Amino acid sequence: MASGESHGAVTLVGLVKLFGERRVVDDVSLEIRPGEFFSLLGPSGCGKTTTLRMIGGFESPDSGRILIDGVDVTHDEPESRPLNTVFQNYALFPHLNVFDNVAFGLRFAKPKPPAGSVRERVARALELVALGAFADRKVPQLSGGEQQRVALARALVLEPRVLLLDEPLGALDAQLRARLQVDLAELQRRVGITFIYVTHDQHEAFTMSDRIGVMREGRLAQVGTPREIYESPASVEVAKFVGAANLLDADVVAPGFVDVGGVRFAAPDATHAGKTTVMIRPERIRVGSGSTPATIDRVTFAGSTLRVTLRVGSASLVAEVPNDERSRSLTDGHGVSIEVLPDAVRVLSRS
Repeated sequence: MASGESHGAVTLVGLVKLFGERRVVDDVSLEIRPGEFFSLLGPSGCGKTTTLRMIGGFESPDSGRILIDGVDVTHDEPESRPLNTVFQNYALFPHLNVFDNVAFGLRFAKPKPPAGSVRERVARALELVALGAFADRKVPQLSGGEQQRVALARALVLEPRVLLLDEPLGALDAQLRARLQVDLAELQRRVGITFIYVTHDQHEAFTMSDRIGVMREGRLAQVGTPREIYESPASVEVAKFVGAANLLDADVVAPGFVDVGGVRFAAPDATHAGKTTVMIRPERIRVGSGSTPATIDRVTFAGSTLRVTLRVGSASLVAEVPNDERSRSLTDGHGVSIEVLPDAVRVLSRS
């Protein structure tokens, strides 16, 4: 449905939104690239949905600017902006069938498309979301996942340059959400338009996004690819929110080395002597190999993996290992050797 031209660049410049005296969005500046799947990720109350609503024109910023393809739309009404929105509750009309729900926006488009064009565009939108045979069904006859697809088709039929999605999978069960995450990412790549997606679910953001903006207390704490944010969080707060992590007090004892609980580890980005905080992801610790001695405090069953709490010097670390024949010999109280993989120890900013 996208044309060959590159459209859908979204630029936010110093966006601020006040609710009373509280800065819900605090000086957010961001460049979202044309055709990108960009997620705003953060806990409830961090300002991500308010930011999305300002992009869509449903909230007005107290200061700052919003540009789409270089055009300032800060004060434009929602219907005047080249975008559309999919909400968490889908906002479908239960008395209309699927076809009429998808066609609804086209009936108010200016200029109004001819009837033949409406039928063709609705059919194409329904095929995109794999609902080509559902045109005559009523909304109450659809599952939650099918209703979500109808909402997507209704948004896409208007051929927006940008699609805003406010936690559209939030009301679905975990298994269906996992399947639709893959479907949604594939759909975005087929249509080629910019998706801006709001979620509090880090797995959801990692699965679908080209880049992620992590929000905290109204500000952008970090922008990067899923891998960059997971492996190199910009601060302790980002590391706490994104994935399981061992966050440990440490001393930089030499360039490239830190002391954690009396045990020395390589840390390539340790450059300045003094106290710091380091991060080690649990899956980057190998239990039963290496030369660092440790004692198993506790082994916790987690399905396909085991979480092994270790005492290393005076520090406590958690490792995540596959639940296989080798790991079943790990028991509480036993001594083991461990290896922390190269580049696994990351020095974090405390700000």
